Order: sequence, then structure tokens, then C-alpha cells
Amino acid sequence: HTQAAAGVAGVIKMVMAMRHGQLPVTLHVDEPSPHVDWSAGDVRLLTEPVAWPGEGRVRRAGVSSFGVSGTNAHLILEEAPAVAPVPAPAMDLPGPVPWVVSGRDAAGVRGQAARLAEFARGQRAAGPTGREWIAGVAVGLAGRAALEQRAVVVGADVEELLAGLDELAAVEQSPPATADPGIVFVFPGQGGQWVGMGRELLGSWPVFAERMAVCERALAPFVDWSLVEVLTGSDEAWVGRVDVVQPVLWAVMVSLAEVWRAAGVVPDAVVG
Repeated sequence: HTQAAAGVAGVIKMVMAMRHGQLPVTLHVDEPSPHVDWSAGDVRLLTEPVAWPGEGRVRRAGVSSFGVSGTNAHLILEEAPAVAPVPAPAMDLPGPVPWVVSGRDAAGVRGQAARLAEFARGQRAAGPTGREWIAGVAVGLAGRAALEQRAVVVGADVEELLAGLDELAAVEQSPPATADPGIVFVFPGQGGQWVGMGRELLGSWPVFAERMAVCERALAPFVDWSLVEVLTGSDEAWVGRVDVVQPVLWAVMVSLAEVWRAAGVVPDAVVG
């Protein structure tokens, strides 16, 4: 007995029947039980599939879940209202699109590039290969496992991508981007600020809040506004004030850097 799961199969069965518009055959019934008066009412066993069209009516079904001791739970299922499909908006994707290929070694990368180029040429011959298609391929490639050797081919259309793949497939050895990558913290300048910046971090990261409090104390002798009030408030006027934006950005960047340092991420260089 399925015990606590009793009835789940019946729910799944009815949902699928509604989806396909067909009632399936009743399983494990060789002949009707003699203890039921099958001539009364309209209750019957299904010995063959029966069409269940909507025909302007909402389809409903009852499902019983009998426990091992005989306790029954009964529920009524009703199909969800039909939702008209909404066409997806056309994608506006300016600039180049990256296709990522990887392999366990350089030969694997070359082989992957050659196979991807063959696939793209086949698609180009069979159907459209516009911006939406190359962007979809990019998403699929980005979701694959990143093996030890990787390369990226960029292009604004399938022709540019094919040219890059062909070059990658033919090259014997490409120099790596860097042999010993380091960590760099970049402190941006004015222009990236917005109302509510850092608000969520103040409430969720104690390290961020503590460093922000230190910054506020350091600014207090020189400004007539509160750093924390600017970050947690809804007033948009400060976004356009250089005398407020610059100190606020400085405090946010310093506090973010402290969050990374607390997580063990220490920069090899700092720019900005």
C-alpha cells in the first residue's frame, strides 16, 4: 500500500486526462464487481479510452485516496482556465554574441569548434540563423560543463561566428589569456548609483553594515547628511548631487571590498 502517497497516482492520472482530453482505461479490472449495481446511475468502468472534450464546459473529476485502514480523503479537481499564448517579443540583441567551446585539451577544443561549425552550417542551410538563433546557441553553450581548455568565439552574425570557429579549429595552439590570473578590485566612478543601492546588504550582511558605520563616522565631520539614511531612504534628489554621490559611492565600494575580504577574497591589485 502506498500509505501517505495513496491517491497521488489518481491525481496525476486525472491531470493528464484533462491535458489530453481523454479518459484512460480502468486498470486491473477483469470483470465488474458483483457487489455494485452498475445499472443504477451513470457509473461505469472504462474498458477502453473515452474521449473527454471540453465542449465549452469546465472538466471536473473526483479522486479518492483510501488509506490502509479504510479512511478516505476525496478531492475535486477542476481544469485550469485556458490561457491564450502570448507571442514572445522580438529580441533586440546589439553587439557581438559569444560562443563558448571547451575540451580537456587543445585538440578537444579544436574538435568541438569543428563540430559546432558543421552544426551551424547545417542549420544555415536548413533554416533561419538570425540573431535569436545565435543567441539561443550561446545560451546552450554557456550551460555546458566548462572543461580544462576553453575558448570563446564572438560574432554579430552566423558568418562571423563561423569564421572564428574555422580559425579556432585550424590553429594548433592558442596562447592562454593569462598563465597566472590574479584578483583585481575595480572601484567604479560616478554614474552607477541608484536609489536603494546597498540597502539590502545593510540588512543582510553584518560585515557590510559595520564597515558602512565606520565610513559614516569618518564622513560625519564633513557632511550635513547621514550616509545610512541616504542609502535606506527613498529620496531621489541625492542621485544628482555630486557632493553626495561621490562619498556614497566611496563608502559602498569600501564596504563591498570588506565583504569580499571577509569571505577570503583578497585582491592582488586595486584600480579605480
